[in-house]
Amino acid sequence: MSSNGIVLELNQLSCGYGDTTVVSQLDIHLRAGDIGCLLGPSGCGKTTTLRAIAGFEPVTGGHIQLDGREISRPGQQVPPEQRQIGMVFQDYALFPHLTVEDNVGFGINRDPQRRKVVKELLDLVKLGAYGKRYPHELSGGQQQRVALARALAPDPKLLLLDEPFSNLDGELRRRLSAEVREILKSRGISAMLVTHDQNEAFSVSDHVGVLKDGKLQQWDTPYNLYHEPATPFVASFIGQGYFIRGQLLSPDTVQTELGVIRGNRAYQLPAGSAVDVLLRPDDIVGQEPSSLKAVITGKTFLGATTLYRLQLPTGSTVESIFPSHDDHAVGESVGIRIAADHLVVFAARGSVNVHAQLPLEQVLDNENAAESA
Repeated sequence: MSSNGIVLELNQLSCGYGDTTVVSQLDIHLRAGDIGCLLGPSGCGKTTTLRAIAGFEPVTGGHIQLDGREISRPGQQVPPEQRQIGMVFQDYALFPHLTVEDNVGFGINRDPQRRKVVKELLDLVKLGAYGKRYPHELSGGQQQRVALARALAPDPKLLLLDEPFSNLDGELRRRLSAEVREILKSRGISAMLVTHDQNEAFSVSDHVGVLKDGKLQQWDTPYNLYHEPATPFVASFIGQGYFIRGQLLSPDTVQTELGVIRGNRAYQLPAGSAVDVLLRPDDIVGQEPSSLKAVITGKTFLGATTLYRLQLPTGSTVESIFPSHDDHAVGESVGIRIAADHLVVFAARGSVNVHAQLPLEQVLDNENAAESA
């Protein structure tokens, strides 16, 4: 391990194909024993980044360090097989003609402790009784466990997981992702995951990097990404929500059509600035009686809770989560209040009308137009 406890460093990393830059000036530091994740929409560069870490793609700028050792920079690449990196692929990539135990032990054939290591790993992934079976005799979840055990067998310094659960159904995907996190944490293994599923990213990872068009928007804990997004894109990609227009009264206080809202930190904007305020469904709660009313225009039953789409008196739309036993009909007027301690505020784009509501999509359109100008 490097002296500063960092196992993986991406410093101003850029990579791409031919004249096309896919990833630009990426900075990420992963601490030893932590699980990181690259999250973003298709085409954002997350898989290209993972492949560059593995050594499958050359870098065009910056460099990659693993455990304090530089493994990749323009013109100087350590071969993939010498990087001490394990990889779990989306399609498992098991050898169909080998048994489970032979698949797991494939990369450690010369290890005198091979049989012991294979047994320990199969027990670890709860497949101790399946060693003599072949991949086609296993379920998708079991095959993925075999792929994980095989990647861990050479005792890598870093494990890379490329959309490892995408071929599994919802419930199995949820359970296996939790199991994989438990396995990695129990062995103190550092890992980097790639996914487009934020629920998966949040349940498995300690830190998540949100990418957009090959650029890192924010590298942070799942909690901070949700409650303190650094950009409107992160705010829109993580969770649900709407922006409403407001006016900054003081560094931590905003006047909106829902009243005065005070947050938990100061914003570096002048008093009087027009701002866009992010409100997530859990920021708006039901309350009776209340002077603040909204009309229900849609509802989605979620089991323990119900998600309501609400129209405010000005015509703006927001969403709110109510306990499911607090049942209301579409068209009904309900009392609400704001419970937004984590106030998320961005400088307003476009009109300065304090009561003009901007859906997330419109804010993003405005942001993209400004970037292109």
